[in-house]
Amino acid sequence: MNRAYSGYIDLSYSPSNADLVAEFLLEQGRGVSFSEAAQAIASESSIGTWTGISTMRPGISEMLAPTIFSLNPSSGTAKIAYPIRLFENGNIPQLLSSIAGNVFGMKEVKNLRLEDIDFPAEYIRAFKGPKFGIGGIRKILNIGRRPLLGTIIKPKLGLSPEEHAEVAFDAWIGGCDLVKDDENLSSMAFNNFERRVKATLAMRGRAERLTGERKAYLANISAPYKEMVRRAKFLKKQGNEYAMVDIVSIGWSALQSLRDENLGLILHAHRAGHAAFTRNPRHGISMLVLAKLCRLAGLDQLHIGAIFGKMEGRRFEVKKIGEEIEHKIVHKDFGAHMLSENWLGIKPMLAVCSGGLHPAKVPLLINALGNDIVIQMGGGIHGHPEGTVKGAIAARQAIEASLKGLSLREAAAMHSELRIALQKWQ
Repeated sequence: MNRAYSGYIDLSYSPSNADLVAEFLLEQGRGVSFSEAAQAIASESSIGTWTGISTMRPGISEMLAPTIFSLNPSSGTAKIAYPIRLFENGNIPQLLSSIAGNVFGMKEVKNLRLEDIDFPAEYIRAFKGPKFGIGGIRKILNIGRRPLLGTIIKPKLGLSPEEHAEVAFDAWIGGCDLVKDDENLSSMAFNNFERRVKATLAMRGRAERLTGERKAYLANISAPYKEMVRRAKFLKKQGNEYAMVDIVSIGWSALQSLRDENLGLILHAHRAGHAAFTRNPRHGISMLVLAKLCRLAGLDQLHIGAIFGKMEGRRFEVKKIGEEIEHKIVHKDFGAHMLSENWLGIKPMLAVCSGGLHPAKVPLLINALGNDIVIQMGGGIHGHPEGTVKGAIAARQAIEASLKGLSLREAAAMHSELRIALQKWQ
């Protein structure tokens, strides 16, 4: 055993309210015991290194050494309590460089996954959290308790600004509340950002006059930081309420800084690229961790995947992520590798369900996740045999039927749009 990685286990220790707790799922490397691997993680994610050093004063270890207080080789889990002094308040990049940094490349572990983090109150209070959250979004859009309906402009790329705006208009008049850019649409030669925003917002105004409902456009501003802020300010000047960002691509520093700009825009978080490190159930970082960090950083709504959708993901994981970003008090769930959390004054985020959804899946989503969700359909609206308008109508009919306690079969008997959608997808 490497003695530089020893002395971190105390199974009698009970974390204090000044500890940050991380739960890891780990598989030790060859010739290393489970407890040795856990201690290597604790050491390298805090004050230690691979060998004994003369500069390590006793006081440093006494004040800053983390404690492994739970070890379960049968489930592969280890829980580590870190003194809050190890972390700079309000600095997500520093946090991740510590507990989700070099530890993933250590030879002592064959696989390692950061499953969850329980933040102490002192750490949470350093963040602003969402500016609007669920309540603010509902107030701005004047939508009561029903789920919001959203869509993505399809095809992802290739439409001109004017064509893009026409598709958005069709979706809005059919019943969509939200229309968003896709994650890889920014400002291309064939679809300039400023032209697209002006054309789409003009169509939004027309759709609002025709329907009597508030509508929203989620324009993708993802870009190098200065350009991203310029685009956000342009949206605000044009009278838009939303901005969309690709959270993995632009990074945590940019997310925190964008929130600190306090531009008065609802921030929609797209998670494109997350599966590069969240998909492997044995190695990487869980989507639950990303969701919690987004809430700290101040995003107002977040893609959480979709139960019964096209993307890989287990039902309970999506449900737990939804609970984590919406509730103030979160209780631990051993089966989901979920720690407890008290979010204090941090507002809740709105969960966005997306990926392979269509009207037939609406009752299942509402039953599993409740009404505080965005049901976002791309192909499930634009793929309707009679076009985007009828596709949006069918999706809205499915939502209304579910809220009234009607089965989709009963609703389809009264609505041809829904009936046609069910014939195609169910």
